[in-house]
Amino acid sequence: MRHGLDHHEGQRVSRRRLIAGVGSIGLAGLLAACGRDNGTVTTSTGETVSPQASASTSADLAALFGSANTCTLTSSTTQGPYYFDADKIRSDIREDRAGTRLRVAIRVQDSEQCGPLANAVVEIWHCDADGLYSGAEAQSSGASGGGSPPSGAPGGNPPGGGAAPGGGAGGSAADLTPTDDKRYLRGAQVTNSDGIVEFTTIWPGWYRGRTTHIHAMVHVANDRVLTTQMMFDEALNSTVYAAAPYSAHTGRDTFNDNDNIYAETMLMKVVEDGDGHLSVINFSVDADQDGT
Repeated sequence: MRHGLDHHEGQRVSRRRLIAGVGSIGLAGLLAACGRDNGTVTTSTGETVSPQASASTSADLAALFGSANTCTLTSSTTQGPYYFDADKIRSDIREDRAGTRLRVAIRVQDSEQCGPLANAVVEIWHCDADGLYSGAEAQSSGASGGGSPPSGAPGGNPPGGGAAPGGGAGGSAADLTPTDDKRYLRGAQVTNSDGIVEFTTIWPGWYRGRTTHIHAMVHVANDRVLTTQMMFDEALNSTVYAAAPYSAHTGRDTFNDNDNIYAETMLMKVVEDGDGHLSVINFSVDADQDGT
């Protein structure tokens, strides 16, 4: 599957600049560029970018989406303490992180029309095989308390002993000010005409107090219309974690059945994909924010 943004891999192009700071072009110009071939936008910093859609739908992928979820409005969860605009518009978010290859395909739908939502921005972020978050390695290792919720907050503790990111369902958190310059396992993409984005990443690791998960956020225009998490069948988690580099990280204490955020609707549909896996999920969002 070809990615329309492959030629921008590694380029530091801020999602916030693209969506909110395109100067005289404005949001309408950006969205028009997203929907046409070879469309370009000059950002407020003078960069010329081509924010094209990131995935094309194949028959097998469409079939997987058909069995993944419905158009029922996707429930929101807290973003956790480690979200920030990672300044990365890209499909491959692995950088130097070792782990089992994972393709993540997300289809965004309008909850009222039950149809694809094109030109939405989807961000994902998750921890590495050791349970660390880029931009917050000290906090997520427990080496520093900055940016973490109070020690009594829902979610338990990460590997180093600090309070775990994630929080309780329905909670909220302020955006993080990064404390290091790492940006692995974070990125954003623009949905195509089928409402689909696709990322290449690794199977996420774990930390104490939370089950295995990937964070996701959907933006429509300047609005954050969905903040949620994606999770995996525990049999698959066990299989992946039995191999290196995950096998070096032992003592996992929280699984789907005792996680304070887990819901069955957050489970991704996962199939084998060469030397890794392909996972898909539908997000149904309230695009006009009218509560339906």
